[in-house]
Amino acid sequence: MSDTRRRVKVYTLNEDRQWDDRGTGHVSSTYVDRLKGMSLLVRAESDGSVLLESKISPNTAYQKQQDTLIVWSEAVNYDLALSFQEKAGCDEIWEKICQIQGKDPTVEVTQDLESEEERFEEMPETSHLVDLPPCELNKLEEIADLVTSVLSSPIRREKLALALMHEGYIKKLLQLFKVCEDLENTEGLHHLYEIIRGILFLNKAALFEVMFSDDCIMDVVGCLEYDPSLVQPKKHREFLTKTAKFKEVIPITDSELRQKIHQTYRVQYIQDIILPTPSVFEENFLSTLTSFIFFNKVEIVSMLQEDEKFLAEVFAQLTDEATDDEKRRELVNFFKEFCAFSQTLQPQNRDAFFKTLANLGILPALEIVMGMDDLQVRAAATDIFSYLVEFSPSMVREFVMQEAQQGDYDILLINVVIEQMICDTDPELGGAVQLMGLLRTLIDPENMLAPTNKTEKTEFLSFFYKYCMHVLTAPLLANTTDEKPGKDAVVGTNKISPVCPDNFQTAQLLALILELLTFCVEHHTYHIKNYIMNRDLLRRVLVLMNSKHTFLALCALRFMRRIVGLKDEFYNRYIIKGNLFEPVINALLDNGTRYNLLNSAVIELFEFIRVEDIKSLTAHIVDNFSEVLESIEYVQTFKGLKSKYEQEKDRQSQRLSRYRRDARTLEDDEELWFNEDDDDEGEAVVPPIEKSKPEDDFSDNYGKFIEAKKAKESEDKENLPKRASGGAFKFTFAHSTVATNGTNSTNSKTTAASPAIPNSSSSKTINSAAIVTKAGLVGLVDYPDDEEEDEEEETASPRKRPRLGT
Repeated sequence: MSDTRRRVKVYTLNEDRQWDDRGTGHVSSTYVDRLKGMSLLVRAESDGSVLLESKISPNTAYQKQQDTLIVWSEAVNYDLALSFQEKAGCDEIWEKICQIQGKDPTVEVTQDLESEEERFEEMPETSHLVDLPPCELNKLEEIADLVTSVLSSPIRREKLALALMHEGYIKKLLQLFKVCEDLENTEGLHHLYEIIRGILFLNKAALFEVMFSDDCIMDVVGCLEYDPSLVQPKKHREFLTKTAKFKEVIPITDSELRQKIHQTYRVQYIQDIILPTPSVFEENFLSTLTSFIFFNKVEIVSMLQEDEKFLAEVFAQLTDEATDDEKRRELVNFFKEFCAFSQTLQPQNRDAFFKTLANLGILPALEIVMGMDDLQVRAAATDIFSYLVEFSPSMVREFVMQEAQQGDYDILLINVVIEQMICDTDPELGGAVQLMGLLRTLIDPENMLAPTNKTEKTEFLSFFYKYCMHVLTAPLLANTTDEKPGKDAVVGTNKISPVCPDNFQTAQLLALILELLTFCVEHHTYHIKNYIMNRDLLRRVLVLMNSKHTFLALCALRFMRRIVGLKDEFYNRYIIKGNLFEPVINALLDNGTRYNLLNSAVIELFEFIRVEDIKSLTAHIVDNFSEVLESIEYVQTFKGLKSKYEQEKDRQSQRLSRYRRDARTLEDDEELWFNEDDDDEGEAVVPPIEKSKPEDDFSDNYGKFIEAKKAKESEDKENLPKRASGGAFKFTFAHSTVATNGTNSTNSKTTAASPAIPNSSSSKTINSAAIVTKAGLVGLVDYPDDEEEDEEEETASPRKRPRLGT
């Protein structure tokens, strides 16, 4: 069906009293068997599916608005509208509706046929049509009472609206307004206020067409100035004609478009400024007024969008270096208003709108104006940029990556946005907050999952971390020190590193940056991990734990909490190596006994480590900070961490004993082999009477270890160098990599140490161990002592080393 006269858009009114576009198709009036009557049928022009199937009921009130709209209600909260492409098509369907309902096609509203119950209830008041008093000065009070009285009855409102449409009654009322003003008839002006306000609350589009026409609207505004509750009338007309100036950045030659813009502005002013905020009982009285403004805006955007010469000229002047600042400000404000109007469009129309702007070069233009010194221009450009990002983040990402490919590294749009965020002069950082939200949208992987471009996520994040991340983190690095704690630093001291963000505005900016970096930790696992570790970023962030602004310290702590929350061993090793819990514990101790958010947040971090049983971090915390944390007893978190640590050490010790028992057979064989070898040389390394000594030594030494553990004395730990320093009790027991490193492994600390075998002649110790499984010998590991002892043994027993290795 190619007839453009029947081409329509179907709209439904949602719960927020906004019109939703249900699609574009072609309408016809046909008999539908399922509905058993003549119906309006709209089929989609794309696939022929049914968009609307609505029976033309004789009891339904249809309204014809603005020559191309037909609006009606099918239920209490279900309003429908057909917007025709051509007036002729609207007239044709309107005639069909009026024919079925038996109405005159010249009317703008078909009259409701009330139910019998309603007819009985309304009989005393509506047994005859509403008779309007003559439009005279002495009748204004009577007219005002009539208009006010009908507002509570939907049927009487319909009848009054029909009566007002006849004989140009509204225009006669407006003539009386001019007379009253000339005569300074205050009482008459107050009555006219009530009359015009009541007519607006009739909520009829046909009346709006008359009242908002060019020759009537200013008089309507004049009537609404004389609110009886005000001592002095408002000067709305003076504002609309003198203060509010219509600026044409580029002359608009289309007179219809110009008239539509003027009308929409004035009607919006009436709704937002002049009319009082409707009460709960009046909120639906002005729904048609809202629809009137909505469809006007749709029409304005469509007409401007179709005028390619107009938009091309606007863009040309916007990007022209010769354009003066005042002119450029007006152009940017025009585009801001233009984009705001576009929000009334439905998704498919908005898609076409923004594609048109993109093709005309809106993003390069924004890149220029966002870097200007004029605050108003920058603010307007930011609003336009927000519309574009919210509409299509992918479009913006594609543009900035093309910039980088062309070699424009110095001025990248995203870097311009970041710089504007950093340089925001507003004490409350309102603009910076808005820009930070836009940046988060751009770097959010959740909206990079379009199947049409699967590589977008990888490519854009690589681009962002290469060209933009250093700009984002520059203020953070500039306001923190890179000093690492000295070896003699005491945990819990009040030593505060020099830090700059004592300025509240700077602290707020750093908090915004940390919020964005925390978002990156959660969503950019690979890229942000490399960035943090390569630049030691967490250490710099934790300097902010010393800030006098608690909210900034909490932001730094939140950043670390997200990192720990990932339970990533790469991050854990980085934290342990850098001793990065120290500033957190210092902050906790400096906070003292104050029960506040900082205290709770720090304890929650350690509680998470305890509950999730992150062994490497638990061992690090207990090894390094158990003494200073023992005093904190109002929570069981730190005792719990220590308990976890001790339990793990006990498990490792039991495993060590089991491996010792399994290795005894091998040890006996080794001792016999050593004895045979020493007999040949005339020197016994292990005399037969010492055969059981390794087991005795192990029992003695292990007993000492348990005693040392309970007493927590470092001297006893030193008596067991192989076990105390071996790390087997620090949750890295028996790594398979050690066994494969041969007899000279540098990682021997991570395997179970064999009991020492004393040498009867030289009092030297040969540390050796072997792990036996069901399959036999798996690996042989040497535990080297100092180099001098190894050299002496090699010299004394030249044939032992080759044989140990075989």
